[in-house]
Amino acid sequence: MPREQGRKLIAQNKKARHDYAIDDVYVAGLVLTGTEVKSLRAGRATLTDGFATLDDGEVWLRGVHIPEYTQGTWTNHEPRRARKLLLHREEIRRIANKVKDAGVTLVPLSLYFQDGYAKVEIAVARGRKNYDKRQAIAERESKRETERATGRRTKGID
Repeated sequence: MPREQGRKLIAQNKKARHDYAIDDVYVAGLVLTGTEVKSLRAGRATLTDGFATLDDGEVWLRGVHIPEYTQGTWTNHEPRRARKLLLHREEIRRIANKVKDAGVTLVPLSLYFQDGYAKVEIAVARGRKNYDKRQAIAERESKRETERATGRRTKGID
């Protein structure tokens, strides 16, 4: 059987980009059991309650829900268990230095298969207040409006 190529998205945490200001994004591998992989290949996972923690120089993904595999037996996995993330030592050190600050957390952004391996994008993020969210939306809309106006001007519509 040929090896799987490309990127297949499983789950995305769209709310994270709204609730947090993203500083850095890291791609990490996941340590999974067999039934977890089968459940992910079926496209079933939820990242909304997920977060990552640093414990003894290791990064752990917590709160991510991967439902039990339907054809699984007694070997099925726990849906919300902690899963170890695979990162280089230097990346873990950089993340640890950033997470020391108050108000900074690790949030999963997306879960996908890359060339057959399960990967997760985690972000070093800072929580946003409600007024920050409104300000970000206003900036995004004003940027769109200026792009529209410049596009019309270059086309000669105005």
